[in-house]
Amino acid sequence: MAQATSKACSVPGCCCYSQKQPYLSFHSFPVHGEVRRRWIQAIRREEGPDFTIQTGTTYVCSRHFTLDDYVLEMSSPFSITIRRLKANAVPSLFSWNDFTPGGKMDRVERSQKRPPEHDYATPPPAGMLDGTVDYIQYLEAELKNALPPSPSSSDLFSRYCASDDQMRFYTRFPSERVFRIFWESIAPSASQLLYWNKAQRISEGSSDPASPSPPSTLPLIDEFLIYCMQVAVGVKEQVIADMFRIRLTAVSRVTITWANYLFFVLGTLPLWPSREKVKAAMPGIFKKCCPDVRVVLECAEIPAAAAAAAAAASSSSGSRVSSRCRNGMTFKPYFKGLIGVAPHGLVTFFSPLYAGSLSDEDITKVSGVLPLLEPGDEVVAGEGFGIGELLSGVGAKLVTRLTREDAEKTRAVERLGTAVGRVIGRIKSNHIWDSPVPPALMGSVSQIWHNCCVMVNFQGPLSLDEDCDLERMLA
Repeated sequence: MAQATSKACSVPGCCCYSQKQPYLSFHSFPVHGEVRRRWIQAIRREEGPDFTIQTGTTYVCSRHFTLDDYVLEMSSPFSITIRRLKANAVPSLFSWNDFTPGGKMDRVERSQKRPPEHDYATPPPAGMLDGTVDYIQYLEAELKNALPPSPSSSDLFSRYCASDDQMRFYTRFPSERVFRIFWESIAPSASQLLYWNKAQRISEGSSDPASPSPPSTLPLIDEFLIYCMQVAVGVKEQVIADMFRIRLTAVSRVTITWANYLFFVLGTLPLWPSREKVKAAMPGIFKKCCPDVRVVLECAEIPAAAAAAAAAASSSSGSRVSSRCRNGMTFKPYFKGLIGVAPHGLVTFFSPLYAGSLSDEDITKVSGVLPLLEPGDEVVAGEGFGIGELLSGVGAKLVTRLTREDAEKTRAVERLGTAVGRVIGRIKSNHIWDSPVPPALMGSVSQIWHNCCVMVNFQGPLSLDEDCDLERMLA
């Protein structure tokens, strides 16, 4: 099992390192002489036997830089905003200046603020030593009362996600590096989370919207781990409550809060690429046989509890959810959602969840994918999709079954069908879909579905062809 690389901050008095604070970024010392000299001077260290700057081992963490030291970049429409350190940035936030940036004092100001020299010949006042001892004991008692009674507030994320293999298992992110980029993008706004029970009281008029939510007993990154454990791993609520030493009701509260927060944040990411970008990242076999294919459509099905599914479906689509009957056998009700995958293997479209009784054609009609298509686009769809007339209405074309003479094109289309099936498999590998969604999360099932469809792209592209240049879409 490959262990994640640990990085430590070299600023005196700073104990941050990457395994304990994965939400921080760690920056190497500059190569250029002047900026490098200013970094060394700023952190109050000198190169010598006790401190040597080495590439790949000596870092300064992001706690010591201001927001103005970073520039925000979006490398492509398929990636999230990334903070990059400016070339001339110098660390300025330290414990000795109370983490407040400020300029140097001039000589006169320093002389005015310099405390008078101590008169060592003057004895201390009577009883001063006893008073100091009492004050120290008082501070120690206050500190003991302020400490948490149990280790439940420790960073459990670093315990359960200490390697890339554990990261993939618990969060579905392929590596610690990919997760860190994702977390650094959402962590600043996550600190302003409005927890679900607070939102409910506001809607009922029993709470002031201006008042902040009560402070959480868990770090934000551990709350995100709770969401991942319930959605991605499918851990039961009671097990999560025991692991994190929190109340059972707090588990669903945290999961619902993060489901809505991620729905809001991930909803700002543009997924539908232009025709030019689809062709630029298209594998070679598809460029040769079906260069005009814009998207591959297929419906995914997830189980739902009967009563909750009927209520959710009637409010979203106006149709009742009825159980399937085949050969006299009754099956549990289910939801359906339309998934669109580009030829390069990334999710570029997904619909809300609809009642399982709706046909694929009806879902395609109301999903919103038709207005995105352009004249001349070709669409590959699963068996039973009678959407040829719908596509003709927007100038697009459905790729139908091919003749034996078009054997190469047939294989290419079959690969596209396999690709969308594998993507749906990735989405449904979130174990929350293994069984009917818990009743406590039924009101957030649409948000969880949305988040699973978007976050599947962070797992990396599918390998559809040997010359598939998908890194271009993720760079």
